[in-house]
Amino acid sequence: MNNELKKTLKPIQLWAIIVGMVISGMYCGWNYALEFTSPMGFIIAILIVTTFYTTFMFSYAELATAIPHAGGPSEYASKALGKFGGFIAGFSCLVEFLLATPAIALSIGAYINFLFPSIPAVAAALIAYMLFVVINCLGIETAAKVELIVTVVAIGGLFLFIGVGAPKIELSNIFAGETFKGGFGGVFSAIPFAIWFYLAVEGGAMSAEECENPKKDIPKGFILGIVTLVILALGTFFIAASTSESSILSATDSPLPTALEGIYGVGMLSKVMSFIGLFGLFASLHGIIIGYSRQGFAMARSGYFPRFLAKVNSKGAPVNSIILMSLIGMIFVVTGQTAVIIVISSFGAVALYIISMISLFILRSKDPKLNRPFKVAYPIVPLVALLIALVFLVAVAISNLSTIFWVIGAYAVAVIYYFIYSKLNEIGINEVNSEIV
Repeated sequence: MNNELKKTLKPIQLWAIIVGMVISGMYCGWNYALEFTSPMGFIIAILIVTTFYTTFMFSYAELATAIPHAGGPSEYASKALGKFGGFIAGFSCLVEFLLATPAIALSIGAYINFLFPSIPAVAAALIAYMLFVVINCLGIETAAKVELIVTVVAIGGLFLFIGVGAPKIELSNIFAGETFKGGFGGVFSAIPFAIWFYLAVEGGAMSAEECENPKKDIPKGFILGIVTLVILALGTFFIAASTSESSILSATDSPLPTALEGIYGVGMLSKVMSFIGLFGLFASLHGIIIGYSRQGFAMARSGYFPRFLAKVNSKGAPVNSIILMSLIGMIFVVTGQTAVIIVISSFGAVALYIISMISLFILRSKDPKLNRPFKVAYPIVPLVALLIALVFLVAVAISNLSTIFWVIGAYAVAVIYYFIYSKLNEIGINEVNSEIV
C-alpha cells in the first residue's frame, strides 16, 4: 500500500498554510473578550498569549526540524513519552483541529447567509466544507496553491482594514472608562479569546514531511509565519479597539466590518470587508483540513488507527483520512453546538502545547545526539512556553467549568479505545517510522 507523501512544499507555501490556518481568528472571535475586560486588560492578555506563541513556535521549530514527520506532535511525544504518550498527543491534536473546523464552517455559513439570505447557513457550511475536502484530495501541491491564494487575499483584507482605520484612531476608546474592568479575573477570562488570534498555528508541523528540504524550510516557514501573525494580531486589535467602543465590538459577530461601519457608515467599504472576511475563513478551513488529515494519516501509518487511513492516492493525498476525518467534522457542523465544540477544541490545543514542550525537554535529555538543524535558546524559551501553557490550562478550565465533563469524557473514550484497539491487534501499536525525512 502506498503510504508515502510527496515532498513538494516550499517555504512560502508552508508559510501560507501556517498563516492560513490561523487567520480567521483575526476576523472574528477575539472581540468577545471585551465582555469580560477593558481594551487595556485585553492588551495584557494578548501580550501574554503572544509571548507564549512566539516562544512555543521557536521551540516547536526545533522539534519539527529534528523530526520532520506528518504526525508532528504525536511523533515527538512517542519518541519522548512512549506509545501511549504519542497517542494522547495525536488525539489532542485531532480534538483541536477536528472541532475547530466545524466552528469555522458554521461561520462561513453565517457569512454566506448574510450575503445571500435565501441560502441556509448550515447548508452553506456543509457545501463549503465539501468543496475544500475535494480540493485537498487533489494533492498537497494543488491544496497549497489554493491556500496561498486565499491567505494572501485574507492578509490583504487585514491591511486594508488597518490602512483605512489608522487615520481615524482615537486613543480615548482604549483608555476611556474603567481602565481595568473585571480586574485580574477579567484578564484571565480574556486569555482564551486572545488565543483565537493564534489557535492552530502549530498545524504547520503536520506538513513538515511534505517539504522539499524540511531541515531548512521548516524554520523559515515557522518563523516567518509567527512574525506575520504577531504583526496582524496586534495591528488588527489596535485599530479596531481605537476606532470603536468596546461595548459595540463585544456585541458583534463581525468586528472588522462593524468597526468600519462606525467610522464611515454602512456602505461599500464594510461590505467589501465582510466579503474578504470569507477568504480568511476559507483559508483556515482549508488549512486545518490539511492538518487533521495528515495527523490521522500518520497515526494510522504508525498503527494507532486502522491501516486504510494511511493510504494515499496518485496525487500523494491521504484521501481516506481526508474524507473520514472530514465526515466526522461535518457531523459536528450539523449539531450546531458551536460554543461547546470550540471550548473542547481549546482544551485539546492546550494539552497539545504542554505535551509538546515536555517532549522537547525529555528529548534534550534522552537523545542529546539527535540531529537538530535548528536549536532554540534552551532551556529558557521552551520553559517560558511550558509555564504559560499551564496558565492557559487553568484559564480555559476556570472559564468553562460546565464543559470540563465533555472534555474528560472525550479523553476517557480515547484511552479506552487505545487499550482495546492495541489489545485486538496482536502486533500492538507500531513504532513510528522515524527515518522519514
